[in-house]
Amino acid sequence: MSDLQVRFATLSDIDAVLRFWREAAEGTSISDDHDGVARLITRDPEALLLAERDGLLTGTVIAGFDGWRCSAYRLAVHPDHRRQGIATALLEAAERRFTSLGGRRVDAMVLEANDQAQHAWAATGYHREDHWRRWVKPL
Repeated sequence: MSDLQVRFATLSDIDAVLRFWREAAEGTSISDDHDGVARLITRDPEALLLAERDGLLTGTVIAGFDGWRCSAYRLAVHPDHRRQGIATALLEAAERRFTSLGGRRVDAMVLEANDQAQHAWAATGYHREDHWRRWVKPL
């Protein structure tokens, strides 16, 4: 994995990230647009982590921390690059970030129907908490 680079996204990466998510990510988010990603990067320049190999975007994760809770979103690895340790490298980078900020536990949202993602999260030491359900209200 020495040729894999993990770095923070910049505003110039937004269009590539959105294209990547359309191809590699499961599901969509209300914030999956240029303005949503720009707000994320502007508010927290170290939250969106990108994995690249030979200059090619191979994976992403959003490592958000609000001072209270560590949240991981949009963990995605390109289908042609799965099972090569990219998700593990991204989550390790996210966890280092959380630890440096004083985080104590990571929460991750994983789609119920995405078995492949559930296996990836479990393989990196995460477990499901069945007693919680997500409640949302679009603004």
